[in-house]
Amino acid sequence: MLDRKLIRENPDFVKEAALRKGVVAKVDEFLGTDTLWRKATHELGEANAEMNRISKTIGQLMGQGKKEEADAAKSQTAELKARIKELEEDERFHEAELCKLELTFPNLPHPSVPDGKTPEENVTVKEWGDKVLASKNHTEIASELGLIDFERASKVTGSGFAVYTGLGAKLQRALINFMLDFQVEHNGYREVAPPALVTSQSLVGTGNLPKFAEDLYKCEGDDLWLIPTAEVPVTNLYRDEILDLIDMPYKLAAYTPCFRREAGAAGKETRGIQRTHQFDKIELVKYVLPEWSYEELESLVTDAEDILQALGLHYRVLLLCAGDMGEKGCKCYDLEVWAPGEGRYLEVSSCTNFEAYQARRSNIRFRRAPGEKPEFVHILNGSGLAVPRLMIALLETYRQEDGSILIPEPLRSYMGTDVI
Repeated sequence: MLDRKLIRENPDFVKEAALRKGVVAKVDEFLGTDTLWRKATHELGEANAEMNRISKTIGQLMGQGKKEEADAAKSQTAELKARIKELEEDERFHEAELCKLELTFPNLPHPSVPDGKTPEENVTVKEWGDKVLASKNHTEIASELGLIDFERASKVTGSGFAVYTGLGAKLQRALINFMLDFQVEHNGYREVAPPALVTSQSLVGTGNLPKFAEDLYKCEGDDLWLIPTAEVPVTNLYRDEILDLIDMPYKLAAYTPCFRREAGAAGKETRGIQRTHQFDKIELVKYVLPEWSYEELESLVTDAEDILQALGLHYRVLLLCAGDMGEKGCKCYDLEVWAPGEGRYLEVSSCTNFEAYQARRSNIRFRRAPGEKPEFVHILNGSGLAVPRLMIALLETYRQEDGSILIPEPLRSYMGTDVI
C-alpha cells in the first residue's frame, strides 16, 4: 500500500513509476474518490462541532428560563443528528472505496532498478563457483537411488506432488535443519515456527490478496488459507504493533511447507520437483529502519548466498528489471542455482525490499523516541532457500561416476553419511 499523501501530491510520478512495472495505476479514480472522502470527513467534523456547540447552549438556555429558545436548539440538534448519520455513512462508503483502490496499486520500483519487461532484461550482477556439466537429471537420479516416489505421490494426491523416501527424505530434512541452524548461528536470525494456515487479513497485509487469490488454496467453510510462503505468517506476527527501536533490525528465520496452485503455470518447466504444489522452504524476514533498508537488502542477499557457497554450488545473482519484479517489491534480487542435469539455472531465492508497502497494509510501526509519532518500518524478505530446487542442484552436481551422490561436508553430520 502506498502513502496516500504521495498519490495526492505526486500523481504523475506514481503513474509513471507504476508503468515501469507494466501497471496502469488507478490514480485519477483514487483522486476523485479521495476528494469525496475528504469532503465528507470535513463536513462531518463541522457538523459534530456544531452539534457540540448547540448541545452546550441548551442547558444554559434552560437555566435562564428560555424554554422556547432551548426547544428550538433541541430541534436543531435533531436535524443535525440526521445529517451526521448521513455524513458518517458517506464517509464510511468513500473510505471503503478508497481502500479497495489502494489495494490495486503496485509498489513503486526503486530508481536503481533497471527498466525492462521480461526476464531476459534482468541484469546478472554476480556469478560464483564452477559451472559443471552432467548427463543425468534429478528425476533419473532420484529414481535410480529410490529417493523420490512420483508415482505414489500422484496416486495419493495427484500431479504436482512428490513423496521423498529413504535417504531422499533424510536429505530433505538435513537441508532444512542445516539452513535453519546456519542462519541462526552464523547470521543472527531468530527461529520461529509459524502456522501453515492464515486468515484473509494476513494475506492482504503481505499483498497476496486480493489480486492473487487464484494462486492460493482456500479452506472451504473457514476464513483460512494455506500459506504460499512463510513470508505471510511471519510478517503478520507484528501486525498492528509498534516495534522497539532498540531491538531493530528484527531478523526472523522460519521453515514451513508452502502451497501454491501455480495458476497459469502451464507451459513452464514442471518436470520432477522443479515446480510442485507443495514444497519446503526456509524464509528470512527483516524489519528495519527505513534509512538502512537498502543496505539490509544487500545483507539479506549475502545471507541467502551463504548457503549456496557452503554447499559449493554454482549460482548467479540477478537484479530484476521493473517489469519482471512483481507488484509488491521496490527492488529484488533473484538467486539462481545451476542445475547441470537440467542444463539451466533454477531460482532458489528472491530477496526483496518492500519498503513500507507491507508495513502500511499491516500497520507495523516503530518510534524513534518516546512520545514521537510512529513511523512505518521497512520490511524485507527472501528465501533462504527453497528446498526442492536446491536438492535438484545438489543431486545433479554431486553425482559420481558410479552413480552415488557425494554429500557436501556441511550436511554430513545431519545425514550421518558421506555418500548416498
